Amino acid sequence: MKDNFIFSLNIKKNLFYLFIVGLLLSVIGAFFIINGGNGHAEELHSIANESHSSFQWYHRVFSNLWINNVYFIGISVTAVFFVSIQYVAQAGWSAGFIRIPMSFGSWLPYGFALLIITFAIANHDIFHWTHDYLYDTSDSRYDKIIDGKKAYLNVPFFLSRMVLFFLVWYYLYRRIVKLSVLEDINGGDKYWNKMFTLSAIFVVFYGLSSSVAAWDWILSIDTHWFSTMFGWYVFASWWVSSLAFITYVVILLKDNGYLKHVNFSVIHDLGKFVFAFSVFWTYIWFSQYMLVYYANLPEETTYFIERLRSDNYVGFFYANLFMNFFFPFLFLMTRASKRHTRFLKIVCPIILFGHFIDFYLMITPGIVKENNGFGLLEIGILMVYLSMFLFVIFKSLSSRNLLARNHPMLDESTHHDI
Repeated sequence: MKDNFIFSLNIKKNLFYLFIVGLLLSVIGAFFIINGGNGHAEELHSIANESHSSFQWYHRVFSNLWINNVYFIGISVTAVFFVSIQYVAQAGWSAGFIRIPMSFGSWLPYGFALLIITFAIANHDIFHWTHDYLYDTSDSRYDKIIDGKKAYLNVPFFLSRMVLFFLVWYYLYRRIVKLSVLEDINGGDKYWNKMFTLSAIFVVFYGLSSSVAAWDWILSIDTHWFSTMFGWYVFASWWVSSLAFITYVVILLKDNGYLKHVNFSVIHDLGKFVFAFSVFWTYIWFSQYMLVYYANLPEETTYFIERLRSDNYVGFFYANLFMNFFFPFLFLMTRASKRHTRFLKIVCPIILFGHFIDFYLMITPGIVKENNGFGLLEIGILMVYLSMFLFVIFKSLSSRNLLARNHPMLDESTHHDI
């Protein structure tokens, strides 16, 4: 049994090639935008009644950087949430692969650094509410609605919330990892009991902070719009993406001779999670859409009108539903499809890309309006982030045993049968 993941030179080379190809595609994509007419200044009508606002190629770059920051940070922190749920629920089935989602949390400091850098460079281009003139009653661009939100939507408070979330997330994550390693060395139940307590704290804090982060990092882009379902909606998308990523990495490792102790009943349970929460995401999607549609309030419906009535976004709108609901629902309906890796190796990447499109739809219209596109730039930046994310989690996996040797429920996981 391979008990330690070997982060080989070949894997590192492949990730490096993925990074370089992504970087080249990003540069070529930006070049095409600049020279294709869509990168030069175009007059837009902003939601703050600005007289003129110019679109430039870098706005689309900033939009994509923000999408990838939010997407991969969400997968990372929600994987830690998955780990915490296992300890709080005293689950035994997941003990054999618990180190996989645990490694995802190692992206948090890198994701935080990229998020802060992107905000520092592009805050005015991403978040309309950061402009000072919106709060000046003597300025013709004064916005009464945004001014009414300034006690919450202001840069110092916004950044303080961001820093607080990452500090708590990463501190609790590092404590859980440290205790897990000590459990490997010393055995006994005391480390598991401590992880139970820390995990309970993380679950509660994540429940609050993930919703607030969704309001801050995504909802506030469309500053006038609001939704009581939005925190749940973003959580559902992060949760399904994280489950699909965990499942896919477990399968890849198993196919390469690792995780021999992970049997097909465990794979089946992972498949059931992906299937069930794809339906859960759809339920939240429908609930938010139905409430907005039924109330038919102009300040609410503008969000969906912008995405449904525009030729630029309507294709993504329906592709989002197909990739994230209809396809996984029909494909994973049978027992065999959830139990065998060849099926999950098809559906998990599609779900991951589908939820990337979901975040694209949440973020892009509020930043670039009708100047969107999906091409080399989007694919390139996604490849750059994916290569960095995989490098960090593979490095984390190689730094400790793949198997939590002294986990008190490891035997239950090894003999898990459904």
